[in-house]
Amino acid sequence: MEDRTPIISFRNADIINGEATVIYGLDMDVYPGDFVYIVGKVGTGKTSIIRTIIAENPLHKGKGEACGFTLKDIRDKDIPYLRRKMGVVFQDFQLLMDRSVEDNLLFVLRATGWKDEDQMKKKIGSVLESVGMERKRHKMPHQLSGGEQQRIAIARSLLNDPQVIIADEPTGNLDNETADGIMKLLTGINKENGTAIVMVTHNRQIFEKYPGRVMVCKDETCIEQDPDEAIDLELTI
Repeated sequence: MEDRTPIISFRNADIINGEATVIYGLDMDVYPGDFVYIVGKVGTGKTSIIRTIIAENPLHKGKGEACGFTLKDIRDKDIPYLRRKMGVVFQDFQLLMDRSVEDNLLFVLRATGWKDEDQMKKKIGSVLESVGMERKRHKMPHQLSGGEQQRIAIARSLLNDPQVIIADEPTGNLDNETADGIMKLLTGINKENGTAIVMVTHNRQIFEKYPGRVMVCKDETCIEQDPDEAIDLELTI
């Protein structure tokens, strides 16, 4: 029987950015295997939702849960354990530029409690193969293209077999062809592994070409779009 327990859930949650509330009364559920877009113009609170999910922004009002953790008043010592259950992919890759691809991934594994060197090397090989980068493990980040760096960032997000990948504008710094490759990779991970994806984007072409559930941020709200209705937003074409 399909698991319908949400991985991420918000009820009447106010989302803040600094001291300001940017979204009021967010209701949102993300289930295993979902592909959910959060779309909207710049400044409408998309990234603030992501930051709340990973406990970078506090949740003061309403209910929020992610990967089994209650987000409201989450203890600092629990945040690393929350983040181990999710993979996070950023627009600017956030690779450590002073070390190789393999050492970037080793750093994450050691930081999340892995000890066995053989198991770590095997895991790194597995995630690099899954993103088509197994031959780049000894390269430095500056030797890779933007698309290749993003593939490494996606490989990094897969290291701890996450329940969900949180992707904040993962194609934002890429040309259309490279972005298309990244989207094929993410949708493949979603379909083949059953990993849920929550992706922020302002690029209409992406969510029209790769359909999923769409949450629209507008006028201090974020509401799921009816799939039969056109999305009324002036987004990137």
